[in-house]
Order: sequence, then C-alpha cells, then structure tokens
Amino acid sequence: MSDWNWVMTPVSGRKICVLGGGAMGTACSILLARRGSDAVSLWFRSREYASDAMNSRVNERLLPGVRIPENVNITSDPVAVRDTDVVVVCVPTRGIRTALGTMRKLLPPDAIYVSAVKGIEADTLVRPSQMIREVVGDVSVVVLGGPCHAEEVAVGKPASIVAASDSATAAEVIQTLFSSDTLRVYSNTDLAGVELAGALKNVIAIAAGICDGLELGDNAKAALITRGLAEMVRFGTAMGVQPDTFFGLAGIGDLFATCGSRHSRNRLVGERLGRGDSLAEIQTSMAAVAEGVFTARSIIDIARKKGIEMPIAVEVYRVLFENKSPAEATEALMQRPLRDEAFT
Repeated sequence: MSDWNWVMTPVSGRKICVLGGGAMGTACSILLARRGSDAVSLWFRSREYASDAMNSRVNERLLPGVRIPENVNITSDPVAVRDTDVVVVCVPTRGIRTALGTMRKLLPPDAIYVSAVKGIEADTLVRPSQMIREVVGDVSVVVLGGPCHAEEVAVGKPASIVAASDSATAAEVIQTLFSSDTLRVYSNTDLAGVELAGALKNVIAIAAGICDGLELGDNAKAALITRGLAEMVRFGTAMGVQPDTFFGLAGIGDLFATCGSRHSRNRLVGERLGRGDSLAEIQTSMAAVAEGVFTARSIIDIARKKGIEMPIAVEVYRVLFENKSPAEATEALMQRPLRDEAFT
C-alpha cells in the first residue's frame, strides 16, 4: 500500500490487532472500536483471561466496569495478527520478545507497528521499538507517549498524547487513527526521545510516590519532580535525543501525570515503599506491572556506562534493590554538594 493510500484510507478500512489484554491494550481496543474501526482484535496471552473477557465483555482484572464494544474481537489465538494493517503492542517490556516470537510467522511485514510500551529491556538495554524491529524486521514503528492513563482513556475522558516515528507518514497515519473527540494526538519525529521520556518518568514517579509514603509534603515532591525532569533531560542529551522532547507531552506531561495520579502503578509502588512495605510484598499484590521497577535497573546500567549523573534514579535503585530505606535515600539526596541549577 502506498504512503498516500495509507493516509487517505478511512479508519473503518483498517484491520487492527492490539497485542496485550492489560489495561492499556483494552483501552486502545475500546478507543479504536469507538473510532469506527470494524476490524479490531484484542489479543490476550492467557486463554483463561480471554475467555473471561469474551463472556463478560469487561476486563474485570484491570478495567472493571468498562464495557468492551461488541465489534472488538477478543481472542487468545495468534492468528488474529495475520494480514493486519496496524499492530498495537501493549505488552510489558519484558514480554515483547516472547509475545511477538509466538506469532513471528504470522506478523505482517507491511503493517505499521505501534508501541504503547514505556520501558527499557533489562539485559540488552534496548527500547521497545528496537525490540520490535529485532523480532519482526525493518518495519515502520510508531511510539505513543504522553499522559494517557488507560482508566481515563477507556471511558472517554479528554487526553492528549504524541505519536512519534522516524517515518513522518507512519506518524501521521497513527495520529489520524487514534485521534477522536476525546483524544488529541500530536506527531513527533523524535522516536527515541519519546521512548526514553516514557521510561525515565516511571523511575521518577517511584521517587514521587516515596515522597507521598513518607508524607514529606508538597514542597519536597515539587522539588523532586523538577529535579527529576532535569535528570531526564540530562540522560536524553547524553543519549543523543532532542532535549525539547522532554518538555513536551511525552516528558513533562507524562511526568506530572504519573507522579500525581491515583492510577499510577509506579507512584503507588513508591508510596508503599515509603510506608514500609517490601518490594516483594508490593509486586505480589499488584495485578499489573509497574515498569519503573525494571526500568530503574536498566537506566542505572546505562548511566554508569556513560557517566551520566542521575542522583534520584540512583537512590530509587538503591531502595528497590539494595535494601536502602526510603528515609536514608531522602537524606542522601538532601546532603548532596551544593551546585547551580541546570537542566543539562
């Protein structure tokens, strides 16, 4: 299909498969069905969860009370991805290779692949878009970023996000496909910057949650978010992406939402750590994945290799994996040498 036909084809003419029956995957399938697509499939890795959702038309585990439209085909059969125009990847970072690998021979090489994943792979330190291309090949990939909690998108509350790609045409297709009366989508060409922003903000959100759990107050949390943004910009600059990206929806927009929202799993992890719960207790009790826990390890690995100063991320890592108490981590940040304020 030519670039021109891609842009001009109406939403109703797209065959779409959403991979991942989590909150975001479910929300994306609901949004796309409401947009008018009559060929949306929502693929669950678990046959049991798929069966439950088919019978009730609700994702009771992660989006209770939100009905999935009848024109969404709920399935656990990988064949749903065959011959699709758009594949929306909504599985956790550590599950991307497995999910795509199980259906490798069925994956359409000419489709646009959309990543709604916000993390970095632990062992390889690569981004989700890179993982998709390593498994599928040299395909068009668009990354969604920005403040878009699934719980709000699914029920039609207003939101704005960004669709980023190294292909302007692919970004425009997805911008048009996802835009609606309640979701405004901007385009962006800094694919790597949008991905890094989405991963980094989850780590800062854990720190913000620790502020909440320790009841440190508004001043402390505001300062932490601001200096967290400085770390994000510093990291992105060292990685060669556009610093301005971190001052847009994918950066500061998503950072504010994730650090403050009751829907944020990463903020909740931090809050519970601040209250004295162990990471093992928290992870056992959560139905969904908090990407920031895994991303913290990846970010610190990269920062150490490249010599990037990331004091907040380092303290989050130490609380998560080195048994440092949240109070001790807070004290360590407050006792750092005095310096000028800078965002690079």
